[in-house]
Amino acid sequence: MKNKYWIAFSSIEQIDSRFIQRLYNYFGDIEKAFNSSIDELKNIDGLSVKKAENFIKFRDKVDIDRTFTNVETRGINFLTLEDENYPSLLKNIENPPAVLYYKGKLFECNLEKTLAVVGSRKASSNARENLKKIISELKNTDICIVSGLASGIDTVAHSAAIENNIKTIGVIASGFDFTYPASNKTLYHNIENGYGAVVTEYYPTFEPVKFRFPQRNRIVSGLSYGTLVAEASLKSGALITANLTLEQGRELMCIPGEISNPNTQGIYKLLKNGATLVTESEDILNALNWEIQTEGKGEQLTLPMLTEEEEKIFKALEIEEKGVDELLNLTNLRLDDLLMNLTTMELKGIIKQCNGDRYKKV
Repeated sequence: MKNKYWIAFSSIEQIDSRFIQRLYNYFGDIEKAFNSSIDELKNIDGLSVKKAENFIKFRDKVDIDRTFTNVETRGINFLTLEDENYPSLLKNIENPPAVLYYKGKLFECNLEKTLAVVGSRKASSNARENLKKIISELKNTDICIVSGLASGIDTVAHSAAIENNIKTIGVIASGFDFTYPASNKTLYHNIENGYGAVVTEYYPTFEPVKFRFPQRNRIVSGLSYGTLVAEASLKSGALITANLTLEQGRELMCIPGEISNPNTQGIYKLLKNGATLVTESEDILNALNWEIQTEGKGEQLTLPMLTEEEEKIFKALEIEEKGVDELLNLTNLRLDDLLMNLTTMELKGIIKQCNGDRYKKV
């Protein structure tokens, strides 16, 4: 059974996917590659003796059968580069994962319409709302949202996909023994149990250490036909993913934001360099030349009947959020009347309170 040798390779923390593929391509057989001698390894062009000796040292400590059993008993599925079901889009990147571990229903996701969404962990409320709006416009479609299950924009992307009946794939930077961040435990569970799949290239016991996050990014973009950047500073993981997207020959798209926000500096740099500007879902569909299929009719959003005073408030909030003092000046209402109407409109779901005494349209 060849699979256990792929898993055995994957369980060695001191080597990476590129090293595994190098040996596999040379020997043409994963079992022969795993059991190779130091003399055989020395014949591989460009492979240093030190790397070869390092592999042999750690390889000899691997219990192949137990390593494989540890994956099976955890209920983890996996695909290897030899597997015909391995996602073809991912296989075409420069350094695809030698083994792709997953939980959930990966093949219920439409791998022909995958959109990566990346952005800041400390995302602004503006970026969060813009992303929610755009994803909500894709409600009930056969698109699949791919992201990194981190805090911030990643969490918004996965959550909005679930709320709008869209499949989603979360790519994590550790093995399945870890949930990072811990605050996303419920989100992990929801994705694994019907809303998509969680995937990783890491053996279950590998921890979410810092260097694994940028490595993870190539899988996020590699699984996707295009990447949507929701917010990114000039030095961010989102910008790394954006560059990987271009290297992989995929479509790069950006949501514009407030120019005074440091987290949009990366966005405007990408837009100036030719990334597609996205303000609505139609921009994504046009950029990727997608025709979407709807799995059920979305409900038409209609505003409830507004009173004359509510109309004034709603009009005042048309462009951006405003505070109570601003609304008093714009509507000419008495404070008591304004506060009463704001409460009523919140209950109707037309507006919501944000940032203290400020209000915005929903």
